[in-house]
Amino acid sequence: MIFESIAVGPLSVNCFIVGCESSREGIVVDPGGDVELIISLVKKHKLTVHTIINTHGHFDHLGGNRQALKTFGARLLIHQADAPMLSRSAEVARKYGLQGENSPEADAYLTDGMDISFGTCRLKVLHTPGHTQGGCCLYFEDDRKIITGDTLFADSIGRTDLPGGSHEQLLESIRTKLFTLPDTVIAYPGHGPQTTIGHEKRYNPYF
Repeated sequence: MIFESIAVGPLSVNCFIVGCESSREGIVVDPGGDVELIISLVKKHKLTVHTIINTHGHFDHLGGNRQALKTFGARLLIHQADAPMLSRSAEVARKYGLQGENSPEADAYLTDGMDISFGTCRLKVLHTPGHTQGGCCLYFEDDRKIITGDTLFADSIGRTDLPGGSHEQLLESIRTKLFTLPDTVIAYPGHGPQTTIGHEKRYNPYF
């Protein structure tokens, strides 16, 4: 499996480019900006991107949706609970003194337990509300990797003081959906460095 990440946009969101080595089918997760850099990585690996996934609906994770969707001719997936945020991205960005762009509507919705395949690669969607009500993580079981969005960070968790956030709900999501995975699974957050499920179970100060 091809698995690359690049920090993009004004808030340094980790965008992921994931592809099948044999079929060269791929996906892009959280294109928060700097789409030309994302395009360059996709071209480097000669991928055909048919799906773009937003782990949740905050503006910093979807700021490059429109350009990426147009460039790749891909479909957009997000959880239905966060779908209304797509059309408010620019407005929210302005509240933080930043420029943003509204996203096109989703083509389909992520659901808990949903399987998404591209070539020989497969991921499972884990709905992990708490940071937002539609927050999702993407688990690549065969490769022992999980993209955790803003649900779980290295030695931290996502903030819950924004609309739709719930501290108790986020902790429950992490305990029941993430901490039940094998300790060796590498977690790739939406911001900052990677970690492992085992490390977070033992040392994350929120638990």
